[in-house]
Amino acid sequence: MERRELLKMIAILTGGAVVGADVFLAGCTSKTADASVFSADNIALLDEVGETIIPTTDSPGAKAAKIGEFMKTMVTDCYNDDQQKAFAAGVAGLNEACNKATGNSFMDASAGQRKTFLTALEKEAKDYNKQRDEKEKAAKDEATKKMDPNFVSAPSHYYTMMKQLTLFGFFTSEVGCKKALRWDDKLPVPGHYDGALPYKKGDKAWGV
Repeated sequence: MERRELLKMIAILTGGAVVGADVFLAGCTSKTADASVFSADNIALLDEVGETIIPTTDSPGAKAAKIGEFMKTMVTDCYNDDQQKAFAAGVAGLNEACNKATGNSFMDASAGQRKTFLTALEKEAKDYNKQRDEKEKAAKDEATKKMDPNFVSAPSHYYTMMKQLTLFGFFTSEVGCKKALRWDDKLPVPGHYDGALPYKKGDKAWGV
């Protein structure tokens, strides 16, 4: 699966453009980020958030792909300052929000509570992003009309970032490609497009 196609799929699944997608495709450059955001405890928290989004079933889940460490790398290297701040605020506030919703921190919540909480958080994120898009529409349209490259949208909701990074990190990881997708070590990389490849309902997508 090509990176560009994966980003398009993630945008559809999360209802908005992938945060930092232009940087992902062009190549990330190292930036400075608040190290406390990615403490060992917070990376463990992000692992569990990712695992709730992509749980372990008959194939590994997001935690097996070390998704917390992946988020650290991508947010540090590919997010702009405002996006980094929004992500950091989300990490800091996630446990408080979970406590209000379930009576437990995310780490202490049951699997069912975590799923219910993130489902509600996803709705909140979509509403937040929609309101931002409506507010920015006129300015964005004007920038597009003038071909002004300096327009930068306000950061997406922090959960949108977490979900996008979980999907992107998992399906570009070794376990995601080889365990969740179909993988054949004998196939050349990159492969070629085959519009008539046999398919049966339930078949996994190809990792290459």
